[in-house]
Amino acid sequence: MPFPRTRLASALLSSMLLLGMLNSSVSAAPSAPAAETPTAQTLPLNDLRTFAEVLERIKTAYVEPIDDKTLFENAIKGMLSNLDPHSSYLEPDAFRDLQESTSGEFGGLGIEVGLEDGILQVIAPIDDSPASAAGLEAQDLIIKIDDQPTKGLSLMESVEKMRGKPGTSIRLTIVREGRKPFEVTLKRAVIKSRSVKSQLLENDYGFLRISQFQVNTGSEVEKALASLKKENKGQPLKGLILDLRNNPGGVLQAAVEVTDHFISSGLIVYTKGRLANAELRFSANAENASEGVPLVVLINGGSASASEIVAGALQDHKRGIVMGTDSFGKGSVQTVLPLNNDRALKLTTALYYTPKGRSIQAQGIVPDILVERAKLSQEDSAMGIKEADLVGHLGNGNGGPDKRSNADKDKKPRLQDEDYQINQAINLLKGINVLSSKKAQ
Repeated sequence: MPFPRTRLASALLSSMLLLGMLNSSVSAAPSAPAAETPTAQTLPLNDLRTFAEVLERIKTAYVEPIDDKTLFENAIKGMLSNLDPHSSYLEPDAFRDLQESTSGEFGGLGIEVGLEDGILQVIAPIDDSPASAAGLEAQDLIIKIDDQPTKGLSLMESVEKMRGKPGTSIRLTIVREGRKPFEVTLKRAVIKSRSVKSQLLENDYGFLRISQFQVNTGSEVEKALASLKKENKGQPLKGLILDLRNNPGGVLQAAVEVTDHFISSGLIVYTKGRLANAELRFSANAENASEGVPLVVLINGGSASASEIVAGALQDHKRGIVMGTDSFGKGSVQTVLPLNNDRALKLTTALYYTPKGRSIQAQGIVPDILVERAKLSQEDSAMGIKEADLVGHLGNGNGGPDKRSNADKDKKPRLQDEDYQINQAINLLKGINVLSSKKAQ
């Protein structure tokens, strides 16, 4: 579904998540030499004269003196601010933050934010971060930062206000659909984000959570798949849930590597841009760490960029069933071009496409099965007792153990007992296995 009302800009608090392939410095995706232009063009001399005239008038007539360096940097920021929301001029601090974010450790609140009609919006909180612990959710609007309204602030200005020394507190005023505005107080921290988590939900059914795509995410997923099999007594899983909800994206190469663990051949993603070296194609290798286990992929409105690459590729290859709600719709590739003064340009250079040629930009991935977010609550049995609780009850005719009512109460809560989307995913996987076994008979 397109987003015509807004220009959504994404920036990770205390850093910016990059959708691109890392090179020796940080950046990814191809950085083209200056000489490689699509068509040779003459310099617009009249426009340059106008620019020089404006520069001189500001220097001589502005109410306060202003130096050349400030004027030129403001001009550069102005050029980039009127491109798409993801292109920006990175000053030294922002450039360092970007480098730290792709390595998985950085300072701040652990939240990706954007602009919706000029108001700061949460795109996704990062797992195990102050933002996640405070209960911030995708699509929350941040209307105040320490009592200062965010309306009218640029994205970078808002991000700068939320940055600060680890251990210091910050107060955010939040507007959430269906609730009155409320305040949350968070403590800034050094975010050490673990991008991959896994657990066995129950015998034969695994859960794999990717919170963002970092440099090592591909290898971490491979280890997690091996760990799940080991935890399942060495037996192949009968089903796996891949959770990409509220995953704001990250490194393109990591998305390719993760997808490659689930398919054995064919195209994963390709990019198209104006420069020849902005056009890339990524295909799968024969090795398949997931061993063909039935797969459900969970997405929502906080699933963006690299998450959408993975979900779109698995959907196109019919490798897994995509479940949840429409994803965010960021389908552009940013290349980080380091400059010679500890600064860099983050420039949108291409759009990416799923194997079947779908552009996700401003539309997102539509799930195969729509399942809205909800919480599960279990009702107690009306009587609260079972046959096995009655004095003098008969034993099981086949010698099976008694199952008393208090046995259910003693069970430890599981993810699938509290999260409706996970519950529906595991039920779907079980249904697939029931149908497969009946066909095999």
